[in-house]
Amino acid sequence: MAVDASTPPPSTPYWLKQLRRSSLVVLVAGVSLGMLVAMHDLKLSSAILVFFCIAGVSLVPLQSRDGVRARETNGGERLTEGVAVRAVIGAMPEPTVLLDRVGRVLHLNAQAAQLAPALRRNELALFALRSPEIITVLRDAIATLQPQRVTYVERVPVERWMELVVMPVVVPTEFGGSDNCFLMTFRDQTPLRRAEEMRADFVANASHELRTPLAALSGFIDTLQGPARDDVKARERFLGIMHAQATRMARLIDDLLSLSRVELSAHVRPEARVDLVAILRQVIDGLEVLAEERGVAIDMQFPQEPVYIAGDTEELLRVFENLIENGLKYGASGGKVTVSLARGESPAEIRVAVRDYGPGIAPEHLPRLTERFYRTDVGDSRAQGGTGLGLSLVKHIVSRHGGRLVIESVFGKGATFTVCFPPMVSSSGV
Repeated sequence: MAVDASTPPPSTPYWLKQLRRSSLVVLVAGVSLGMLVAMHDLKLSSAILVFFCIAGVSLVPLQSRDGVRARETNGGERLTEGVAVRAVIGAMPEPTVLLDRVGRVLHLNAQAAQLAPALRRNELALFALRSPEIITVLRDAIATLQPQRVTYVERVPVERWMELVVMPVVVPTEFGGSDNCFLMTFRDQTPLRRAEEMRADFVANASHELRTPLAALSGFIDTLQGPARDDVKARERFLGIMHAQATRMARLIDDLLSLSRVELSAHVRPEARVDLVAILRQVIDGLEVLAEERGVAIDMQFPQEPVYIAGDTEELLRVFENLIENGLKYGASGGKVTVSLARGESPAEIRVAVRDYGPGIAPEHLPRLTERFYRTDVGDSRAQGGTGLGLSLVKHIVSRHGGRLVIESVFGKGATFTVCFPPMVSSSGV
């Protein structure tokens, strides 16, 4: 272990300094009294009495003032170190507890007190922490003086995954020695666990969504190579289905890649100056064919002049393509989709609303609509060519632009998807 050359050598213990000082006083008093007796200026009995009085007085500071003097000299370092230890533990961002060698609490920070309210200073931590995993790892650390680590689950008041690390530390004692203490650090692993669960769910869902069209393609290919080799009608029908499945798989892969790109740049706000009116017109022009096929009219309610925000054109095109296309597909029974752009008064923001007049969305589905692969009707969504990622992609793009997505619906009376963006102020206006 490296040694810091700038560290001063340990100071002489206070009791040794006081003993030396008392010895010097007694020696001087003995010599002085001896000289007085030799010159017959003082009786021997009186000299002996005075000597013992001086010796006793010289030893008084060693006994009665030891605590005060110790705090003023070498003990002052212990007092300062104690304050420093409390300050360091109090500043730790995670719940932290310092225990003595038998497991009594010496110091704890506010986070530890909140995590385990039963912890008290100068009391055994084993009595306050009832988890069997904590008790076992703490006993092992005390017995072996080795670092210990354990992960456990708290069920109350909410389910949390916690990791406890018990680290032995050597601390100096009052008279220049050392003693073993233990530093307990609690780390909340819940976000990591949930992220891992979400990743596993995402991989499972993505695999399932890709496997379905692949299975269909593989099955039809086998059929065309076998029994339907010479069946012209079956071949035409199967090729149409295969084309639809391949298109669906391509859209799914495209959405997955787009979602990954948006998540990678989620912390970077777009700065380009884009015109929302021009983007909306481009999207609506591209969906005219789908609107005619579904028999749905698109009602455009936005100003003729440009409305600028800071954004990414390609990402905003994806946002409004998803929202307007969903309105045309799932709200087709209403016969109309309204796309409006307006400026909000409080807060000042640009709002683009896409409203359909179809069957609407049941209230229990609204909170989960932006989850990946969540569908209110799996069969209908797949029949419409949906991937289950559209609204999740919309939410992530809108968040990256510093905006928000608001979903409102009354079951049986259609749904409204509103995207709110902060405006861009320029010299030519908004």
